[in-house]
Amino acid sequence: MSTGASNPEYVNARVRSRRASLFADEDYRKLVRMGPSEIARFMEETEYEREINALGTRFSGVDLIEYALNQNLARHFHDLLDWSDGRLYDLIARYLRKFDVWNLKTILRGIYTDSNAEEVRTDLIRAGELDERTIDRLLEVDTIEDAIEVLSRTIYHDPLEVAYEEYEESHALVPLENALDRAFYERLLADIRGLDTPGSAGPQEGPRALYIEFLQAEIDFRNARNALRLARSGADLDPAAYYIDGGVLFTESELRQLVNRYDDLVDHIAANRRYGDRLSGALDRLRDADSLIQFEHAVDAALLEYADTLSSIYPVSVSAVLSYILAKEREIENIRAIARGREVGLSESEIEEELVIL
Repeated sequence: MSTGASNPEYVNARVRSRRASLFADEDYRKLVRMGPSEIARFMEETEYEREINALGTRFSGVDLIEYALNQNLARHFHDLLDWSDGRLYDLIARYLRKFDVWNLKTILRGIYTDSNAEEVRTDLIRAGELDERTIDRLLEVDTIEDAIEVLSRTIYHDPLEVAYEEYEESHALVPLENALDRAFYERLLADIRGLDTPGSAGPQEGPRALYIEFLQAEIDFRNARNALRLARSGADLDPAAYYIDGGVLFTESELRQLVNRYDDLVDHIAANRRYGDRLSGALDRLRDADSLIQFEHAVDAALLEYADTLSSIYPVSVSAVLSYILAKEREIENIRAIARGREVGLSESEIEEELVIL
């Protein structure tokens, strides 16, 4: 744990500057009309210049874009840690473990699909805490069981080991991916609440209370997304088995009851004062969604809107940093979706459906 005084005013000033350089919705509309090479040239004229120039002699097209996006994301988030001191550093570092989860999911999918290790490496984002040696060992193994063993000294080993039995029965990655999400969020909430006296429920007000509220919102919307995804999949799986504890919106039994009733699911979100009072526009988008992907994008947009709301309530807190992290992730995912869509020949309208635009 970092010691010393926090410096949220300084970090938030730097974050505001970085946020101002994020792509606008109009930039995405320009990109959907470009091919991969044109997209890379466009990125070279933006704050991705460093990564495009450094990687341009080794890669081209979508590969160049992919590597540049991931390296840029890692650089920006390492900068956040470099700027931060004290408790603020601890809060940000704990949250950035989400990229360990991203990388582990990516590696497990690579093993599952028998993908080439270098192809998998392209999609990794080195912004978490797993060291290079562990990542390299994971890229070398051939089975999911061996990958779980590599993680024996991490917080992810035991949850994955428990989920492995269900994976063997279903031959689906959902149990393993959900085990990683659960391990991340439940450990993170426990860590944050554990910064107080033993047995405490955590802070009731102030910046750290908003941090917890932000995490609860992520859990709530992830539960909603997982429930609908399972319902639309047609698989004979119990949604409550994939429930992530720590949110405020659903109990396990409520999630089970709502999973096949989409309108009731949205009404349930709207009835909660925390979300209903702050997310009227986002809830309208949820109601209008007529496909799973539109619903998931509406959920992502709702979480972005909610994070922005929290950061405006308490500007000098970690909330503004978390809001920026989500916004930066959104930019990366949108550019990646455009580049991949253009590579496989999707139409402009088809690509636009893949984007999260507020």
